[in-house]
Amino acid sequence: MTDTPARPGAFDAHHPPQRELIDDCVHCGFCLPTCPTYDLWGEEMDSPRGRIYLMKEGLEGEPMTDTMVGHFDACLGCMACVTACPSGVQYGTLITETRAQVERHHERSRWDRLMRAAIFTIFPYPKRLNALRGPLALYQRLGLGKLVKKSGLMAKLPEGLQTMESLAPPIKRAPKLGHRVPARGKRRATVGMITGCVQSAFFPDVNAATARILSAEGCDVVIPQSQGCCGALSEHSGREEEAVKFARDLLDVFERSSVDYVVINSAGCGSTLKEYPRLLQDDPEYAAKAEKFSSRVRDIAELLVELGPVAERHPLPVEIAYHDACHLAHGQGIRSQPRELLRAIPGLELREINRGELCCGSAGVYNLLQPEPARELGDRKAENVLATGARLLVTANPGCSMQIRTALERQGERMSMAHTVQVLDASIRGLPVDSLLD
Repeated sequence: MTDTPARPGAFDAHHPPQRELIDDCVHCGFCLPTCPTYDLWGEEMDSPRGRIYLMKEGLEGEPMTDTMVGHFDACLGCMACVTACPSGVQYGTLITETRAQVERHHERSRWDRLMRAAIFTIFPYPKRLNALRGPLALYQRLGLGKLVKKSGLMAKLPEGLQTMESLAPPIKRAPKLGHRVPARGKRRATVGMITGCVQSAFFPDVNAATARILSAEGCDVVIPQSQGCCGALSEHSGREEEAVKFARDLLDVFERSSVDYVVINSAGCGSTLKEYPRLLQDDPEYAAKAEKFSSRVRDIAELLVELGPVAERHPLPVEIAYHDACHLAHGQGIRSQPRELLRAIPGLELREINRGELCCGSAGVYNLLQPEPARELGDRKAENVLATGARLLVTANPGCSMQIRTALERQGERMSMAHTVQVLDASIRGLPVDSLLD
């Protein structure tokens, strides 16, 4: 990667947005209909090509202003524009590089700093998140949320905190995962499993289903107990040094595990794991490790299709709507594999969501930092999900599940939700449809 020479302006010389990538944009406008913020507001500077123009201005000497940063912050990083772009513009790399510059050089408001500090003190740390399970379960069981809202106290909290409270999923008993789950039948591969932060704390059933499926499909599953955060939330938010530290730690953990593949069941995390070579490009000790590691990373749906099925699928007569998580569909180009797996289940009917390419508004921690546009995007997505008439919403990212569930509740609606692996697991185990419906 070539650094742009340092100039007075918005960016320093440490990996600013690359001019050669900026120049790939021919301003054709194919990205505009797919950009959530442009769709909301119709503002050129809140479109991908508008933000690329601002990056170019910053390289050419324009200072980093509050207005410029506001347009960068408003971007969800969903990368729908990357899918739509006929010129192959690497917008994901550009916005990541830009956000790292913003974090180093922009003075945020006091409340924004406090909110970000709270988020990044808790969310990238599985042990800290797990410590919240007990208090949160008690809060939900006692119905304290309804009391707080009825008293009017909730409305007096900052919007980000209100959003955080509303997004919390129902806390259920967490199944225990050991260090290793042996393959059933002939062993076809040894797979290292990343359990994630939010996934392990709030959606442990998804991890348990992932391990069972891999075992049923002939994989020895290795689950390193010392693993921490992969750095996805930090990397997507411009916290480069923090993301690099998390990445190094995870590489060290998995270097000690002799595996053929590393599997991930969270779309945003998978996208970052595959970007480790770029993230660690300046680190002589870890650059080669990152290349080797990332070449083995697979999303769970990607790996299952690659290996091919051996376990029998039992019927699941249910209509599902499949939601493409942005970092799976746009970030990793994985669209057909989840659908192929789901359509192979006897009796299952898959229904597509209108304007499915548009982000639901979750986008990592975007819905906590930009609650108003996130809410509007969530409401639009919820309406389109309801229009399918499906009984079950299936997606592959915990943030999407929380965001859409909350949006449905705002509309007085409920829909059962599941990860792709939970549907496959139910089919392989021969469970009734009701096991997926709540």
